[in-house]
Amino acid sequence: MWLGKSAVVGVGLSKFGKREDASLRELAAEAVYESFQDARDIEPGDVEAVIVASSQPERLVVQSHVAPLICEYLGVKPSKGAFRVESACSSGGVALRMADIMIRSGEASKVLVVGVEKMTEAPRSEVMTTLSIVGDKDWESIHGITAPAGFALAAQRHMLEYGTKEEHLGLVAVKNHANAELNPKAMFRRRITLNEYKDSPPIARPLKLLDCSPICDGASCVILTDAEDARKYNDTPVVVKSITQTTIGNSSTTVDDLTTWKPLVEAASRAYSLAGISPKQVDVAEVHDCFTIAEIIEYEDLGFCGKGYGGRFVEEGQSAIGGEVAVNTSGGLKAKGHPIGATGIAQVVEITLQLRGEAGKRQVSGADIGLTHNLGGFAVNHVVGIYGRMT
Repeated sequence: MWLGKSAVVGVGLSKFGKREDASLRELAAEAVYESFQDARDIEPGDVEAVIVASSQPERLVVQSHVAPLICEYLGVKPSKGAFRVESACSSGGVALRMADIMIRSGEASKVLVVGVEKMTEAPRSEVMTTLSIVGDKDWESIHGITAPAGFALAAQRHMLEYGTKEEHLGLVAVKNHANAELNPKAMFRRRITLNEYKDSPPIARPLKLLDCSPICDGASCVILTDAEDARKYNDTPVVVKSITQTTIGNSSTTVDDLTTWKPLVEAASRAYSLAGISPKQVDVAEVHDCFTIAEIIEYEDLGFCGKGYGGRFVEEGQSAIGGEVAVNTSGGLKAKGHPIGATGIAQVVEITLQLRGEAGKRQVSGADIGLTHNLGGFAVNHVVGIYGRMT
């Protein structure tokens, strides 16, 4: 039944935040050790391949070749090799897709996928430069475009075209902070009010400070195996139904409509088709809310609501726990935190916990199907994953 599929049999997550107590390799170790404890009868020596997602360790911690570095620190000697994936903020999603391909092709039967970023050690100016150069250095970054400015343009256009309000953006932030309060691994474990949101400092109008995901440190880990053997290693494995990716280039000038991300629509359509489901069957989703407007656009492009209805979708509580589809139960990038390379893999950790019924106070009742969406650059690279309980 599960021939040619991969499955998640172990997950781990470090605490997200400003982690002065841990280096990059130590953060990775926290997540990896937790994933081995989560799985059964898998030891470091059983791992055949290691894929590490880390966006900018050369600039942030002055360290390259981090996949072998982490393997050495953990005592893992993968016979099929270890390598690092860099795809800006979508690094984690791409790493998972590579691992899924390795499993399905028969190249490896046990793959360790690690996401890690140490962002708070470098000076803030270096971090901001590092984040800005994901855009085209010669055509965009040189003129001062930044991620907040780019997504602010999308917010302005969405407001103009569809009547989206400042309050709609604020409700995304309020919801995700409420979810993060229930997540012991989240960076910001506190609720915020809509008034607090409105009073937060402007960053790039209409975006405010509380529209933006934070710079932080963190690591995540997933162990993938062949789905046919998954129950040997976990009583409640989660099957990877599909992982798709679509890219349109790197410059934001390739985007002809700021209110919709066509590569996301395409990736989502293929993911649903390969998984044999419709958007209405998704119970819980972790989406890339690097800025609150991103989550609103993603509701629409993932098919959770009609075009232009994203603001009303959150206003009506349809993306809250108990709503039509619970979105960002972990707190999302906004409140859980956004250590770049760790983000896409952390999304799968949350979906796995939800589908296994192990998400504690933030549990979505009866969750059977989960979705992840990881975005890179100025919304030019998108990875969509569909996950299901193995029945």
